[in-house]
Amino acid sequence: MKNTISLFDFSKKINYKNELLAGFTVAMTMIPESLSFAILAGLSPLTGLYAAFMMGLVTAVLGGRPGMVSGGAGATIVVLIALIQSHGIEYLFATVTLAGILQMMVGIFKLGKFVRLIPQPVMYGFLNGLAIIIFMAQVEQFKITDSSGVVNWLQGMPLYIMAGLTALTIAIVYFFPKITKVVPASLVAIIIVFVVVLGFNIPTKTVVDIAHISGNLPSFHIPQIPFSLETLQIIFPYALIMAGVGLIESLLTLSMVDEITNTKGSANKESVAQGLANITNGFFGGMGGCAMVAQTLVNLNAGSRARLSGIIASLLILIIILCGAPVIEKIPMAALVGVMMMVAISTFQWVSIRIVNKMPKSDIFVGVTVALITVVLHNLALAVLIGVIISALVFAWDNAKRIRARKHVDENGVKCYEIYGPLFFGSVTAFTDKFDPMNDPDQVVVDFKESRIVDMSAIDALDKLSKRYKLYHKTLHLRHLSEDCRKILKNAEAVVEIDIQEDPTYKVMPEK
Repeated sequence: MKNTISLFDFSKKINYKNELLAGFTVAMTMIPESLSFAILAGLSPLTGLYAAFMMGLVTAVLGGRPGMVSGGAGATIVVLIALIQSHGIEYLFATVTLAGILQMMVGIFKLGKFVRLIPQPVMYGFLNGLAIIIFMAQVEQFKITDSSGVVNWLQGMPLYIMAGLTALTIAIVYFFPKITKVVPASLVAIIIVFVVVLGFNIPTKTVVDIAHISGNLPSFHIPQIPFSLETLQIIFPYALIMAGVGLIESLLTLSMVDEITNTKGSANKESVAQGLANITNGFFGGMGGCAMVAQTLVNLNAGSRARLSGIIASLLILIIILCGAPVIEKIPMAALVGVMMMVAISTFQWVSIRIVNKMPKSDIFVGVTVALITVVLHNLALAVLIGVIISALVFAWDNAKRIRARKHVDENGVKCYEIYGPLFFGSVTAFTDKFDPMNDPDQVVVDFKESRIVDMSAIDALDKLSKRYKLYHKTLHLRHLSEDCRKILKNAEAVVEIDIQEDPTYKVMPEK
């Protein structure tokens, strides 16, 4: 049954059956992941569930991409672990709020499009590093803290039970989709392991061993921190990193949904919605988050194409918080560990290993560097930034090597240099070395028909070259400049002295 409804000025044909089933499925897959990431960060599992509820609801209603699912994602909370350990949970809430404000500003000033500047090798490294962090964090669950506060590895029967249940979870998650994809494999795995542990009364680590869950509505709470410049200095770097990581993952997920559904979402609107959702988290006790790739794919595969499934999933999570706490506390940690290990395995970009012998060495270096920074520093935004910078420098170096000059002397004795390739900061040295002011004739023409002037370094190089020719009482002319190059030189005429030959018959870029 299909009807047309209008939800917050968004008209969309809704298949209610698909949206209801998709919403239920998404909720069941978000719960274990949000719990696991909250526990990974040393937070109450309820903090993760609040994040799943609030991120999911706000972005489903206000986001720029129907069908996309947001929640308490690991990518954002991983970067805040050091802050939580050093300053506590109140600083976390303040940081999440500030990160939300920064994300809103990105949307308001329409900067979301710049996510397209992230090269593929950087994304491979980012996702591979994140996968390794998630996997290694699960290994930590095989440790236990005794009454004196000493942390030791599980040994003997407790270790065998934990390992066996984890292996059972992984096996179910891996093999169950081969039978049917109607029900999420991670949900089935958690239920089976839960029933096995409960039915056979197996003594093993459960969620209640990490923290108790009180099933209350999230309440308004201003972060209890000093409002000072010193506090801002502490939280701003973390907020900037979280905002960057959250937007990168959210906008890349948005692009993925665009491709799958053959529709177009709004990156700037999604940035504002992500920001509002994180601000809500900061004031209502959630750990914050961003778009979730796995849950979004689950949602789309279940047939959702509208906002309704995300709203249903969020409200269902709230109902579970209010009524299902006693059950959630009995979930074996081995089940969550197994699910998260499979999340890590699926997050890892195995294709990057398969095509490694086909990739340029510079791309391999970028991918490995980003992954290493992510794993060692747990700073995903810094890793992406460094990856983008290295990629940009490699691109500049490759283009700098492409500049060439074809030389000839015409019938009037004028020497012409025909330039090929862009003239910019990386290529000015090679460009300048191609000229011989001492031995050239009195009239020299530089032909830019197959080139263009890009930046101030190029203008400065032309100015210095012109002055070198003037020292020998020779004249340098520029020919076939495109309109944008003429404009650059016109703007810089106060600092350069260059003779431009008028060429009314040739235009690279017509005047607008």
